[in-house]
Amino acid sequence: MKRRLVLAIFLLLLFWAPANQFAQPVATDQLIQFYRSRVARDPDDPFNYNRLGAAYIQKARESGDITYYNLAETALKKSLELVPDIAAAASATTSLAAVYLAKHEFKAALTYAQKAVETGSRDLYPYALIGDASIELGQYDKAAEAYSKMLGLSGPLHPHSRLSYLHFLKGDPAGALEYMRRAVRASIEGNAPAENIAWSQVQLGDLFFHAGDVTKAEQSYRDALATYPRYHRGLAGLARAQSAHKKYREAIELYHGAIGVIPLPEYVAALGDVYAKTGRADDAKKQYDLVEYIGRLNTLNKALYNRELALFYADHDMKPIAAHELAQKELEVRGDIYTYDVLAWALYKNGKAREALGAMTEALKLGTKDARLFFHAGMIHHSLGEMEKAKEYLSRALSTNPHFHLLQADVAARTLKQLDSGRP
Repeated sequence: MKRRLVLAIFLLLLFWAPANQFAQPVATDQLIQFYRSRVARDPDDPFNYNRLGAAYIQKARESGDITYYNLAETALKKSLELVPDIAAAASATTSLAAVYLAKHEFKAALTYAQKAVETGSRDLYPYALIGDASIELGQYDKAAEAYSKMLGLSGPLHPHSRLSYLHFLKGDPAGALEYMRRAVRASIEGNAPAENIAWSQVQLGDLFFHAGDVTKAEQSYRDALATYPRYHRGLAGLARAQSAHKKYREAIELYHGAIGVIPLPEYVAALGDVYAKTGRADDAKKQYDLVEYIGRLNTLNKALYNRELALFYADHDMKPIAAHELAQKELEVRGDIYTYDVLAWALYKNGKAREALGAMTEALKLGTKDARLFFHAGMIHHSLGEMEKAKEYLSRALSTNPHFHLLQADVAARTLKQLDSGRP
């Protein structure tokens, strides 16, 4: 079995590399090569390291390859070594904050973003990073305050997308959609990089999907792919929409396309779920084995994918103790509502429903209208014998988005049907 898994992984990575290269714009690669050559010619120029770091960050965004963040970190730290004066190094400090945010080192990201603000620079972007890190740490009022510093900005620099996420978290999906529409318009009108525009279009699609409007979600994902062909987020989003439409063959092809660009665990798990849904158990298991391998491939992956792996285990009734340990570990570095949700779900899967309810209460504290949260709450109440509460939350899950998860939505519908018929 291990030999088959290793061979599957080898083949995946073999075919992933060229697909990934073709998926990215030549301009970013050329920019990286240009600043690499500048650094080689003049290794004492901090600005070349700074710009090289920024190019690596853009490449990481475009490709989804997290190793570029390590390269960016090295370049930016070198820039700061060469310019010890913080005021002169505000740009590198800000970029380093962005790197730490992407690597899920949220406290470090917050520290560097605050340092960038303290330089007295007129650049307001560090406030965006302060807000982003604060959200991940569960400090929502602090995030809102940081974003408020940017309200005077126009175009792509205005925090439309960040305000959208805050509105979503606080139970205002209509407001979230409006802000994300503005983000898409601003990025297009401001001639933002294609990946940035496509990212906004994918986020808009995700909001439509969360609201249960699969048709509009699908259009947004197609818009993203028109803006930035072979964009892995657009491919995966469209695959999820096709799964909701029960177009499983198309979904499988699209997930393969996304994985061909970058094999992220959530894409591999989703592909496995489609196989499971269509009765291809052996193919599903191959994908599920691969999810575990990717999640534990290296130190950075373990930091980035702890929460995703915990949720994967809990969703698929695998390794409940490991799921709990991973969720608890994630809580040490990330205090947002979704970490509490995964912790609650893992506790439930370990038969600790009363403890799970405490974590679930924390996950629901903002009034977020997310079908996944409602589903988890419903199942926890069901386990506790609180049937009316269970019915209430399961009904909310399915009315919010009947397609919230390819497999778990069926569990919600089946459990609710049992409850409606008077069976526990």
